[in-house]
Amino acid sequence: MRCPKDRQVDLITSSLERGLTVEHCPTCEGNWIPVESYEVWREPQRHPGDVPLPKTLEIDFEPSPFDARAALCPACSCYLARAKVGISHPFYVERCPNCGGIWCDRGEWEVLKELGLHVAIEQLFSNEWQGRVREMSQTEQERRATINKLGEDLAKQLFELADRLENHPNGDFGVAYLMRRFDK
Repeated sequence: MRCPKDRQVDLITSSLERGLTVEHCPTCEGNWIPVESYEVWREPQRHPGDVPLPKTLEIDFEPSPFDARAALCPACSCYLARAKVGISHPFYVERCPNCGGIWCDRGEWEVLKELGLHVAIEQLFSNEWQGRVREMSQTEQERRATINKLGEDLAKQLFELADRLENHPNGDFGVAYLMRRFDK
């Protein structure tokens, strides 16, 4: 079996977690996780229902230079589908749509584990999940734009006021007041 990112390198059998056998690339340090191995390993860890999206997808992680490369499944040669993880410094976990195997570039498994997503990788590929990630990304962009336009101090006060109004039973009245105030 060859590395999906560096087709010249043979993968070697290794262990990613206790009980999780993978095929490891000694060159790019990525890991091919056969779906059967993943399912057997994950079963004792499995939570009923979806794993919730973490509060933040801001992570201090430098994606592998191989992350941008398209890849073929080392087991069945299909193109691997990609799922975005992270906002400021995103990376892509890949999965074979045919056989279900998973490819994690160097360091990605550790980040998934830190975020609690390593037990629900299939969720990352759902439309609902990707939609929530896009929404979080847009919210973060809006937050940064607000800080840039208003300055850090005023933006912080605005965010605090927004949280207070959102959690107040009559917060909509406060928002309506502000809208009328600026609708001149």
